[in-house]
Amino acid sequence: MGKILRVDLDTRRVSTEELSDTVVEKYIGGNGLGTKILYEETTNMTEPLGPDNLLIIAVGPVTGTRAFNSDRFDAVTMSPLTGIYAESNAGGYWGGVFKKCGYDALVICGKSAEPVYLSITDKRVEIKNAKSLWGKETFEATEILREMEGKTCRAAVIGPAGEALVRFASVITDGMHGRTLGRCGFGAVMGSKNLKAVVVNGNRPTEIADEEKMASTLKKLGPLMRDQPTALRIGGTSGGVEGSESIGNLPIKNWNQGSWPEGAKKITGMTMVEEALVKRYHCGQCVINCGRVVRAEGGPYEGQEMAGPEYETMGLLGSNCMIDHLRTVLKANELCNRYGLDTISTGSVIGFAMEAFERGLISSQDLDGIELTWGNGPALLKVIDRIARREGFCRVLGEGVRKAAEQIGGNACEFAVEVKGLEPPAHDGRARFTVALGLATANRGACHLGAFTHDFEEGLVIEDLGTPGLPKRFTTEGKAENVFMMQNLMCMFDSLSCCKFGLYGGLTVNPLIDFLNAATGWDLDHTAFFETGERIFNLKRLFNVRVGVSRKDDTLPLRMLTHRRGGGTNELPPLNIMLSEYYQCRGWNEFGIPTRERIRKLGLDNYIPY
Repeated sequence: MGKILRVDLDTRRVSTEELSDTVVEKYIGGNGLGTKILYEETTNMTEPLGPDNLLIIAVGPVTGTRAFNSDRFDAVTMSPLTGIYAESNAGGYWGGVFKKCGYDALVICGKSAEPVYLSITDKRVEIKNAKSLWGKETFEATEILREMEGKTCRAAVIGPAGEALVRFASVITDGMHGRTLGRCGFGAVMGSKNLKAVVVNGNRPTEIADEEKMASTLKKLGPLMRDQPTALRIGGTSGGVEGSESIGNLPIKNWNQGSWPEGAKKITGMTMVEEALVKRYHCGQCVINCGRVVRAEGGPYEGQEMAGPEYETMGLLGSNCMIDHLRTVLKANELCNRYGLDTISTGSVIGFAMEAFERGLISSQDLDGIELTWGNGPALLKVIDRIARREGFCRVLGEGVRKAAEQIGGNACEFAVEVKGLEPPAHDGRARFTVALGLATANRGACHLGAFTHDFEEGLVIEDLGTPGLPKRFTTEGKAENVFMMQNLMCMFDSLSCCKFGLYGGLTVNPLIDFLNAATGWDLDHTAFFETGERIFNLKRLFNVRVGVSRKDDTLPLRMLTHRRGGGTNELPPLNIMLSEYYQCRGWNEFGIPTRERIRKLGLDNYIPY
């Protein structure tokens, strides 16, 4: 079915192995395959920033084909931010080019004695010296690599934050377009291995088992994909800022304030369209074009074009810090991409620090004179720079919200907003109860993409999901089953690997199955499709159980459980009621541990850690 490329940076040994049909049938590819490898080849004693941790990058059976939204790739590791299972995926073009090098997965272990980068083509794999690249920002490093490796190459690069082992450092692909492995600290894992970049350049065609089925699915789905996601195409993901604020979903003032309509209007995607948009950008095999290209202002990149902020970035670097100046958020996004920082965790930890400053738990003296007050744009930009370089007190902030709260002390833990050590995206569990349950149970920590229910509660309906729509957001009825089904579906999206925004254009369950069957020649049905997703989700959970995760960790920040924020929502999620129902759907016991019966049913007998 394909090949796994293995690189040991200690010994500089490169090897390949065949990917068996049995493994692909059970785990598909992408993060399903990555999770299997990670579980088997690490232990609960593995140190996230140690040489024994693995960095696994994988694509799926439809990557590199003509299937819509299919040029994504997934990465799996043990997170240096949370200490548990970590996954992240990115769009752009890197995934499709990697697949055309002839591989389905890349497994990197060990630590190089000196800075290196990997050069992978369809003819050779080389470990090359990166001393001249070390210390350079991601944009510059990408351009140098293109000069060295050819204009058609694609590079996944870390910046100064990854080199400095900031625990939420990201990996940037596509240079200034800034498609990222943003969450969980993948940049720090690369930095710990002295790995500056992974560069791919391949032209090998991807084989399709059933071209006729692929063509017919594309023809049927094409009009929907072109015509339905118009809001995403026009305003990008940040076009949802005002709507999100109106229902109490947007993080404001470290998740403490209920409404801020005047601020949301200034930083919404439509304002960005009017004031800064240069053109739109799309990833490989995508017809939605939700990416934004904006023009930079000030500094060495004056006038240059780069990625505009996504919704999550507007929420966390903008409203969460009470920043309503659009150009400041654009600049903050640019800095995070240049340095290689996750914009979600960065905005979260700075919003947390602003509240700590307001409450007198940290001072301008701690921050070398920076007055970290709400809405202070220049202070925001200075702190981003210092986090990336781990300078002064900002070294503490670079550890993430949970560890920063522990070090600051006092009552800082009361307003530290994180789940399992991961700062939440710009979606509030008080605004939608499926989001509350999804954030609490996602395997990597606070994550809206693990269940992706936010627009399908009191909103859109996936007709072929197999569960009814959810017309009321502030009830518990049907929520556990919906999150259970959606999480299994998202595991399949991430294993194929396809962009979830395709759901807005009709890329729902049945077309996804059709694409998978066309690519592989299988005859997978609805039941087997969801069972595979359930298997993958449970294997991630078993990885976490092995490191001590249980019901005690499936919770929400105190602020989301106890503070009525007002504005578009004055509700508090009844988490424990939904959690018990969810465990029943999953076949887990009362402590959130998968039962042996459910594990055996899913064919995971070899992965029981207890």
